[in-house]
Amino acid sequence: MKKNQTTNNWRDKWHEIIYEADSRAGKYFDLILIVAIIFSIILVMLESVKELDAKYHQFFDISEWVITILFTIEYILRIITVKKPRSYILSFYGIIDLLSTIPKYISLFLGGAHALVALRALRLLRIFRILKLVRFVGATQNLGKALIASRYKIFVFISAVLIICVIIGTLMYLIEGDTSGFTSIPRSIYWAIVTLTTVGYGDIAPQTAFGQLMASLVMILGYGIIAIPTGIVSVEMVRGKGETIDMNTNSCTSCSADNHKDDAKYCYKCGEEL
Repeated sequence: MKKNQTTNNWRDKWHEIIYEADSRAGKYFDLILIVAIIFSIILVMLESVKELDAKYHQFFDISEWVITILFTIEYILRIITVKKPRSYILSFYGIIDLLSTIPKYISLFLGGAHALVALRALRLLRIFRILKLVRFVGATQNLGKALIASRYKIFVFISAVLIICVIIGTLMYLIEGDTSGFTSIPRSIYWAIVTLTTVGYGDIAPQTAFGQLMASLVMILGYGIIAIPTGIVSVEMVRGKGETIDMNTNSCTSCSADNHKDDAKYCYKCGEEL
């Protein structure tokens, strides 16, 4: 009985350090984690430079193995400090943590696979917890809800834009022809999309006066079209204004769910007492 209690105390202590940022130890843990992630990403970027890799390859390799082992230990600790490991393993962060740990091991069998450790950049999302930016999680959720609520309007809008691009591309193909680089309707549609979005690569350009007039109208139309999705989403966000929920960094010891309300006493996902 006493042994089980000691084990639970050990798990609770490490769970608080690893999963939460309220304690000093938790802040230091997350800060060290962020520094290690950034250092690892820098190593990968430098290793991609052939001159540096030829000179410092051994240093890069040893450093990456040290970081990989540290992240492996961290991943194992995250699994054994929760009551339901499956919940963490299948969670968003659990999958990201695994994907950012295994590439170096895979590189033992497949050359170049270690470059995938750049996936560790996704783990930088944890910085929200460290810098107490969790207050913005509610606003982020409102943005997500606004995008979901306006998905049909956005779909109709994008469909209309694609139809316009097809029409404009077809017209430009007939107006300009092969001599100006509009060698096919798909290529002309590509030009229409690039021009309408005001990207303008310049690899294809109209040469005739009528074609240039058409291009000018498409550019002006592009400025107006860019603003429409913003307006659609903004309307939905205004409707959802006031629904922002203050969150804290408490993480459930059972299922690892986080972003609970400040006054929450039980986990919203599994009902475990926080």
